[in-house]
Amino acid sequence: MQSTTQAALATTGMPPLAEASQPGRLISLDVFRGITVLVMLLVNHPGDWGHIYAPLAHAEWHGCTLADLVFPFFLFIVGVSAVYALDNSRHEAARRRTAMRRVLRRAALITALGILVALLPYFEFATVRLPGVLQRIGVVFGVCGVLFLYTTRRQQIGLVLGLLIGYSLLLQVVPVPGFGPANLEPATNLGAWLDRLIFTENHLWKLSRTWDPEGLLGTLPAVATGLLGVLTGEWLRRPRLEPAVKVVWLLIDAGLLIVLGLIWSHWFPLNKSLWTSSYVLYTGGLAIAVLATLYWLCDVQGWRRFALPAQVVGVNALLVFVGSTLVARTLNLWQVADPAGMSVSMKDWLYAQFFAPYFASPYNASLAGAVTCLLIWYAVLWVLYRRHIIVKL
Repeated sequence: MQSTTQAALATTGMPPLAEASQPGRLISLDVFRGITVLVMLLVNHPGDWGHIYAPLAHAEWHGCTLADLVFPFFLFIVGVSAVYALDNSRHEAARRRTAMRRVLRRAALITALGILVALLPYFEFATVRLPGVLQRIGVVFGVCGVLFLYTTRRQQIGLVLGLLIGYSLLLQVVPVPGFGPANLEPATNLGAWLDRLIFTENHLWKLSRTWDPEGLLGTLPAVATGLLGVLTGEWLRRPRLEPAVKVVWLLIDAGLLIVLGLIWSHWFPLNKSLWTSSYVLYTGGLAIAVLATLYWLCDVQGWRRFALPAQVVGVNALLVFVGSTLVARTLNLWQVADPAGMSVSMKDWLYAQFFAPYFASPYNASLAGAVTCLLIWYAVLWVLYRRHIIVKL
């Protein structure tokens, strides 16, 4: 195997592809990551944002669709990956300190990369969005990595409970300055108020300016999502447990979390933008169930051929996220003339020329555009996979 290409696009210090068959390597995690990326591409890059099938559209506010599972699955995977990357360093003080510095450095780079992507291409510092997906991934990775190195499993469970209960009290009990009683509305909840206070409206999500779906306060329960991944990774790393026992208990835990999340949602609704505590439990349970199933199939039973397409995508997950974001932004900024002489974006022109006329349903045409984007990126990633190239920090 050839050496791995190094660049700034990974969250976990994932080992090179050459190590995929080595003991301790969790093939199912790459597959899970790949499946999540494939769904992300379908969700983030439809041909027409006005025509999206319901499962691929985010819930308008309260609720949870297939699209709303992508981000929490990524953060859960970050937590599991941290365990596999750092477990050998946590038992000696010197190695633990070195690992912590590595974790904090990588977390800072991921956060900085998120801000850099937000700045492109015009570098408008006065209005750049400061919260964001990569920024939250960076913070969650850093916090979960340090907590894994310096806390016990019991303490981690206590932190998850404390974060979820504390966050619920903050959003549902604490009055919102200037607005009155606690509430869960987009622009008037406590998290939105805090984001406007700290970031100001100029640096929040451009579609709202009054609140941000990756806001500061919502990062607290997002850390709990990452810690659920840490706890799952620690369970899978236990050497004395039979794989069947691991899987059975993971599925039991998954079912309990899903049920608890649905029960809690009657008082604290499932909501991705607020990252509610019920949403953490519900999506965390689903993530555990998916990983446990893939672990049994890929790592225990050795059924990997069916999972190869997802693994091809999974080993270069953040390359896809950043690359697809920049390509989509470029196509939207590139203006061309349509047949009527009107100026439209290159993305809209391509959709009007190659998709819209050939499908009776605009929803099918829009889905075809997303599938085409997925296939193009898969071809790129297949080439990288065949050449044993992983783009990472």
